[in-house]
Amino acid sequence: MPQATMGSPGALAGRRAPYTAALARRLVEALGGRFSTELGIDVDRSADDVERWALAATLFGNRITAQTAARTSAVLARAGVRSLADAGSRSWEELVALLDEGGYVRYDFRTATRLHRLAGVLTERHGGRVGSLAGLSDPAALERALDDLPGWGPVTVRIFLRELRGRWPGAAPRFERGVRLAAEHLGLATPDAPDGQLLATLRRAASDAGIDARDLEAALLRLSRAHGRDFERCPGGAACPLA
Repeated sequence: MPQATMGSPGALAGRRAPYTAALARRLVEALGGRFSTELGIDVDRSADDVERWALAATLFGNRITAQTAARTSAVLARAGVRSLADAGSRSWEELVALLDEGGYVRYDFRTATRLHRLAGVLTERHGGRVGSLAGLSDPAALERALDDLPGWGPVTVRIFLRELRGRWPGAAPRFERGVRLAAEHLGLATPDAPDGQLLATLRRAASDAGIDARDLEAALLRLSRAHGRDFERCPGGAACPLA
């Protein structure tokens, strides 16, 4: 019978929980956790923070670097634009200038227009706040309602809901492929594990490590990006230098 390698699920399954916990904790410490927390946003703290994250998720949803999206979010916040409703109260020209200041140049005109449209639709349908959808407990219904917002689409919806997982009853987005690849690379998951099984595994590892499961999920996504999704040259498991 072949011996399991260090990074294989079989090898990790044979280890005790403290080993898995240490790996999970080290990953978050090395690469960082939730993107919202990195921006000083705590979606568990207040409804206003959820609105801040909705604005930031709109920026992260474009094909632009996370660093540029984060920098632009900070520029907007300093200017008092902390929600999509705030964006709707500013002129198109002012939004373009703020987006340019943050380095969001490639999508500045389009995004300024989108922010105005988003603010208008939110006012018409949801009382001006994305948080009004928090009570939708059916994941499919929640994702449809968010996907119906101008310019959001599946990518932005997934980004937004990922950091509300376990906080909003309907926040249960599918795991991104990068999260799955990274979890397999570290031996935290088997290939093609159902979402429910992967979620239970990550929650257990995070609980043993004393961290939030959402931070572990985000750290796995960061690990995948750091590898360029090319894990073949890395030994994986505890031997993974990026972890």
